[in-house]
Amino acid sequence: MDKNLFDLRREYSMEELSESSVAADPIVQFGNWFEEYLNSEPREPNAFVLSTVDQNSNPTSRVVLLKGFDQNGFVFFTNYESKKARDLDANPNASLNFFWPELERQIRISGVADKTSLEESEAYFASRPRESQIGAWASKQSDVLSERKTLEDRVNDIRERFDGEIPCPPFWGGFRIVPSSFEFWQGRPSRLHDRIRYEKEAAGWRILRLYP
Repeated sequence: MDKNLFDLRREYSMEELSESSVAADPIVQFGNWFEEYLNSEPREPNAFVLSTVDQNSNPTSRVVLLKGFDQNGFVFFTNYESKKARDLDANPNASLNFFWPELERQIRISGVADKTSLEESEAYFASRPRESQIGAWASKQSDVLSERKTLEDRVNDIRERFDGEIPCPPFWGGFRIVPSSFEFWQGRPSRLHDRIRYEKEAAGWRILRLYP
C-alpha cells in the first residue's frame, strides 16, 4: 500500500454532547439527530449496520435500510428465509449501528427483534416499486446462486406471472427491534469523544456518560 494506515486520521470538532443537552427519551433524541442528518443531504440517510448472532453464536453484520421508527421500535423488511431472519429466529437479540460521518456521529442500539404484523408488512410491500416487488418474489435471499442467469430467469417468470397488483410474498415481511439500550456518540478532538448511554429501566430511561 502507498498509504500507511497509521497515518489515516482526522480530528473531530463539530459538536459537543452532554447529559443536560440530550432528550430524556432516546427515541426523541434519535429523531432529533436523524432530522439533522437528513438536512445534511446524505446519500443513504436510513442505512444502518444490523448485527445478529446465529444458533452457533457466530456474529454477522450487514447494511440494511430503516423503514420506520417510533416508541415501539425500529423497523426494517426482509425475506423471512434470509440469513438475517434465520439468525433472529434463533436468537432475537440484535444490534443496530448508524454512522453519520457528515455530522461526526454514531448511534448504537441494542434490542430484541419481533416480526411486524402481516398488515404492516403488506402495507409497506404495496408501497414498493413494482420491480422491487418482483425482485422480492424472485430472490431466494442468502441461498447459493449458480449463475446470474438463473436469477434473471426467475425475475422474468415472476414478471409474467403477475399482470396486475403483486401481493406480498408469504415469506417476506418486517422485523421491529424493540430497544433496551442506546449509545449516542459525538466525535471530539484528540479522540476524547462524548458518549451518552441510555439504559431501559422500569420507570423509564437512565442516562449515563461513558469514557471515550
